[in-house]
Amino acid sequence: MKEQIIQRVEEALAHLRAQGTLPAQPCPPVQLERTRDKSHGDFATNIALLLAKPAGMKPRDVATAIVDALPADAAISKVEIAGPGFINFFQAGSFLTDSLSAALADEHLAVPRATTPQTVVVDYSSPNLAKEMHVGHLRSTIIGDAVARTLEFLGHTVVRQNHVGDWGTQFGMLLAYLEEQQDQAELSAELSDLENFYRAAKQRFDESPEFAERARALVVQLQSGDIHCLKLWHDFNQVSLRHCFDVYERLGVSLRPDDVRGESAYNPDLPYVVAELDKAGLLTESEGARCVFLDEFKNKEGEPLPVIVQKADGGYLYATSDLAALRYRAQKLGADRILYFVDQRQALHFQQVFQVARLAGFVTPDTELAHMGFGTMNGPDGRPFKTRTGGTVKLVDLLTEAEDRALALVQGKNPELDADELFNIARVVGISAVKYADLSKHRTSDYIFNFDQMLSFEGNTAPYLLYAYTRVASVFRKAGIDPATLDQSAPLVLDAEQEVALATLLLQFGETLQQVAEKGVPHLLCAYLYNLAGAFSSFYEHCPILTAQQTAVRDSRLRLAWLTARTLKQGLALLGIATLERM
Repeated sequence: MKEQIIQRVEEALAHLRAQGTLPAQPCPPVQLERTRDKSHGDFATNIALLLAKPAGMKPRDVATAIVDALPADAAISKVEIAGPGFINFFQAGSFLTDSLSAALADEHLAVPRATTPQTVVVDYSSPNLAKEMHVGHLRSTIIGDAVARTLEFLGHTVVRQNHVGDWGTQFGMLLAYLEEQQDQAELSAELSDLENFYRAAKQRFDESPEFAERARALVVQLQSGDIHCLKLWHDFNQVSLRHCFDVYERLGVSLRPDDVRGESAYNPDLPYVVAELDKAGLLTESEGARCVFLDEFKNKEGEPLPVIVQKADGGYLYATSDLAALRYRAQKLGADRILYFVDQRQALHFQQVFQVARLAGFVTPDTELAHMGFGTMNGPDGRPFKTRTGGTVKLVDLLTEAEDRALALVQGKNPELDADELFNIARVVGISAVKYADLSKHRTSDYIFNFDQMLSFEGNTAPYLLYAYTRVASVFRKAGIDPATLDQSAPLVLDAEQEVALATLLLQFGETLQQVAEKGVPHLLCAYLYNLAGAFSSFYEHCPILTAQQTAVRDSRLRLAWLTARTLKQGLALLGIATLERM
């Protein structure tokens, strides 16, 4: 409905410009907001106030001209001008019931697909293969995954890119240590704990000059394509990737092995990237290093900051491989949008890399490049989450603890359930609680990690939403009714205030998903689902379903309940969260 009204207003504005009532210059985008007070209609816009000064007219006169020029639309029952020039729109009651019927009859819940689908490259997760995944990888992984799922649901082509750290000087150290250990154990057994393996290799590097020299030599051999080094490196990375995909499977993340394209994939292309920057006249030598200086980015002294693409010793940096990746994604993958879900502390790096890529012509001017930065997960002390001893928390350990805590919680509430069902419920509740606690926070905000809060059945939590879904499902289970047998053609009856409120919210699903896709903010979907669950609770309390006196009212409420269940399930699925039929 929102998009429909915006289209009608834009048509009216085009008509007013054509007849000379409004200046020919482009109008600002039409902003349409839902009203808090329904006596003021369902939607309101301030476009008349924005156009008054350029048009040399009073805002109410502009508003009157817009209303008079609006094309007729059966979905709009009334349009009013309020205050200094706000335009309020009232949607027709038939629009509500017709739209609900369309959603019930459609597997896609009548959510409109993109009129101009895009190819969107989404860069997320990107762990360092030298170590096991830790809690710092959680946000990138699950926020990126939720946005990727949402984009696909809206009809876009999504290309996932897991830009793993699988190259660099640290691998010389790891390969040297791996050589020393080859006679003692099988590779998979030796690397069962990557964190300890890395720590032991680092200790050898720091304590033994001979080992450090061997590590440096192996880096050179690896970069030169030595067969022995490449095999060790490949074997190590395969074991490390298996660790990653074990975590992805537990998290329910949609990343697959084919989505992995690490730093090493761009290594052969780095000399050509530097050569193209030089050809474009962008390179400057500074203390032996080759750099791009951008006037937009300056240090405290007001001097341009360098983007170093090649060190004095000939080595390359992250900026170089990121430029190569951008060029590949724009030119080979044909990306219209490229989204990076990376810690917001990397904001300056991406701003600089994006600007260099545009200046060099690696991407077209209309290719959208966006760094979707995020805040940190913190402990009770407000600092980045650590173990009690101050070490890095492995992501797999965090998930195991979440499942264990959920199991204790579920056992306490449902001791009669058999072991298999208990463990399954605990797995879903535990993993969902961790994911939802993160996804429900604004992407750019830091947040305090708290097991007790995230596992609560009250408030905006995964357990609350999972229970809300099972509550709807139980209506049909207790009544012995198969939702598929409901007469979808029968008219919906929306008399009670709670019925109208729930119906109105159900129709905001597509609008919410569009915001998630545009801005990369899954917390809006979380807030929507939480509000939907609350609206259903109020509806359930005030509007008897199975005991309704009239059959038509009962059937209408059943269909409303079924659409709620489907919307909750689909919304949670887009967040990467599975549902349960009972808890």
